[in-house]
Amino acid sequence: MKSARGTSLRVSAALLIVAACSSYAKQRDDAAPLALEECRIEHPRGVASYAARCGVLEVAENPEQPSGRKIGLRVAVVPAINRRGARDPLFILSGGPGQAATDFYASAAPAFARIQRERDLVLLDQRGTGGSNALTCPFPDEAELAELDMERIGQYSRDCLAKLPGDPRYYTTSVAVRDLDAVRAALGYERVNLYGISYGTRVAQHYLRRYPQRARAVVLDGVVPPQQILGIDSALLAQRALERIFERCHSETACRDAFPDPAGQFATLRAEVARRPAEIALPDPATGSVERIKFSSGHLQVSIRLLTYSSDRAALIPLLVQQAVKQRNYAPLAAHAQMISEQLGDALAVGMHNAVVCTEDVPYYGASAIDRRALAQTYLGTMQLDGLVASCEAWPRGMIDPDFHAPLLSSTPVLLLSGSVDPVTPPEYAERAAATLRNARHVVMSGHGHGQLAIGCMPRVMADFIDGANRDDIAQTLDTGCLAKAAPAPFFVSFAGPTP
Repeated sequence: MKSARGTSLRVSAALLIVAACSSYAKQRDDAAPLALEECRIEHPRGVASYAARCGVLEVAENPEQPSGRKIGLRVAVVPAINRRGARDPLFILSGGPGQAATDFYASAAPAFARIQRERDLVLLDQRGTGGSNALTCPFPDEAELAELDMERIGQYSRDCLAKLPGDPRYYTTSVAVRDLDAVRAALGYERVNLYGISYGTRVAQHYLRRYPQRARAVVLDGVVPPQQILGIDSALLAQRALERIFERCHSETACRDAFPDPAGQFATLRAEVARRPAEIALPDPATGSVERIKFSSGHLQVSIRLLTYSSDRAALIPLLVQQAVKQRNYAPLAAHAQMISEQLGDALAVGMHNAVVCTEDVPYYGASAIDRRALAQTYLGTMQLDGLVASCEAWPRGMIDPDFHAPLLSSTPVLLLSGSVDPVTPPEYAERAAATLRNARHVVMSGHGHGQLAIGCMPRVMADFIDGANRDDIAQTLDTGCLAKAAPAPFFVSFAGPTP
């Protein structure tokens, strides 16, 4: 049993953290405003750009040494179309961890267009990402990592650590929320609304914990509850999502007729690839040059996991698996996975990712219930879990608030969004977060995967929620009826597409 004195010390420490953060916010409110200039936010692949006003806020790398080394935080404001619109903006928090908010916005901008009619959109590249002293380093992609032993993964991580342009101890969520409030103050906003996706939901909730008086409304998309230690059940969640995709195929006549037993075919494919990896040629879509790779169990694991993230991609899985089994044609499966993997690899700053997970998750594995036997029976096995542990062995533990993993108590309006077949943040995660939120609404999209932002009429629902957040009953009265029409993508029965 924990002693009363120990509990008292922990509570006192938490109160000191809150007091320090409140003092920090007051100092920033008294600071000079952040100067902004006209700029363009470019899509990572150059397919679109958006007008904004950008600036750089200088902050201490180590928040406990304000006179020490400084880093610049990239800030972009996409102005509201209505110049007389609402004073409170929407801050957009991206996932990863390791993705820059500006990159995420450039790939999802249309989904925020309705909110932008009345509100500024504020993008802060979280420290360690994008234009905010990105902690980048050479690192293998997921498929390569899946084939490496733990010693090699650990060595890559140590090499990465040695090349970082900053001290990763100060690039955690507990420090990032201070930056977020500093940006709020420097831009002159009294209160803000927050949208967070995936890891961004962790940031949004911790900001709400530290600065409850500043958060007007919060949208959490693909929710990570504060209590959740990420990585311990990832393989189990991925396996369950895949099984539900196969179940949906079986429930639809066209898919069932084309693929009578996709789960059985997948088991056959796993066994075949494990026994005899295939040499395949993959043409680069940009250059046309052909790369020869050995398609192994690691490639298969990564391919399937990435395809389960959205219903659009999941709609291809039964067809791609059948092609691989019946024709030993692994190229379509590998090509789709390689395309997604490259996009993710370009988007994530590995050093910042490790700074977060090696402080906020992996150190807690020892106190968590991990069923390695159950993990080993999934198609991912223990690969992800062991890889994270190996990556973090040499990584320094960073700053983390004492109450970081405590349940969040709040009466602020919160809209939680989940996909019923999300392979990483399932609906029960959101339910766990909502249990201590007094003014929350949880919406589950049937058949959908990770991230509900752009599905159907969700942009309108989010705008209505934020517009109505001043009403005490907004969570209960929010009209979500239009979302019933947002069915998941139909399965491809051939490369020509779904059955009409």
